[in-house]
Amino acid sequence: MGIFDPLAINRPSAPYAPPMTTAFSAAIAARSAPQPRPLAVARWLLAVAALVFLMVVVGGITRLTESGLSITEWRPVTGAIPPLTARDWDEAFELYKQTPQYREVTGPAGMGLAEFQWIFFWEWLHRLLGRVIGVAFAVPLAWFWWKRAIPAGYGWKLVALLLLGAGQGVLGWYMVMSGLVDRTDVSHFRLAAHLLLALAILGALIWIALDLIRLHRTGADRPARLTGLAVAVLAILFVQLLYGAWVAGLDAGKVASDWPLMHGRLVPAGIDWSSGAFHAFTHDPFLIHFVHRWWAWVVVAALVIFARQVRAAGSRAASMAIHSAFGTQIVVGILTVLSGVAIWLGVIHQGIGALVVATTVWGAHVLGSRDHQAMP
Repeated sequence: MGIFDPLAINRPSAPYAPPMTTAFSAAIAARSAPQPRPLAVARWLLAVAALVFLMVVVGGITRLTESGLSITEWRPVTGAIPPLTARDWDEAFELYKQTPQYREVTGPAGMGLAEFQWIFFWEWLHRLLGRVIGVAFAVPLAWFWWKRAIPAGYGWKLVALLLLGAGQGVLGWYMVMSGLVDRTDVSHFRLAAHLLLALAILGALIWIALDLIRLHRTGADRPARLTGLAVAVLAILFVQLLYGAWVAGLDAGKVASDWPLMHGRLVPAGIDWSSGAFHAFTHDPFLIHFVHRWWAWVVVAALVIFARQVRAAGSRAASMAIHSAFGTQIVVGILTVLSGVAIWLGVIHQGIGALVVATTVWGAHVLGSRDHQAMP
């Protein structure tokens, strides 16, 4: 017989927990605990980077076919649906006919509805890709956030990328606006900003993805950092990309179709210095084309040194990728000039330019990871 405890009569008994309740509580606890999945997040970011690369390529087609001003309204949601009836097409064409580009360039050249539909398609596809990228980033981001799969310290980086993507859409429309009133094309400054921001987003996606892959492999959250050499090389590359965008925006690639000389001279005779050096270096098609040609060799020298350092840091693959990208870019750039800027070569040139950025970011990450590992 047990010992009788009179106090037990008034002592509250422990609540009964049914097995189902216990299992449910365990599931809730498991759900509330963070479950970082750095490799899954990295793969998603690289997939988005591939879409951004495609966007850059289609953007090149849009620019080279003079398609950017064919859609005169900015409708972020309903604009995803193109004209579906003859009346819709007539209305869209009438809006385009009000632009200076049509009145002064394409209209006098005899553009009809069929030609308008062709340029409309490329601008519509460019904007549609922007919407697809937005969904492809925002929806998985929300999913990973709800699953608490984003590693600590990366949430704000991903939100910053989301905001940059939204800003890119606004900047794209700001660029288009510059060609709807007083100009027959868009501002080459706004075009450059639009392209450079796209390439910056591409680089950031790759950099963060590489950090997450490293976290998955090592288990240590030690993001790479930019080294002095990487900053210098990226700055040199930035100048080339800026002038490349200006060449595209001013159609400066068409001012000379011989190489290495321009109209038989090393320094072209058509440079207009009358408004000062700064204006010439930022507005004159002859000088901008000249700078883009020859600054390319500064980029080559910098990337050769950079790639050797990347190889010494232990990444032969990244070094080979850098060499392959800029080597191909030089050849394609020369062919683009000799062809009088054939559209297909110009598009390839812009696409490989994006690959040069991607491989340089990869190399910068290799150097930044090695330097970071060396720290105590």
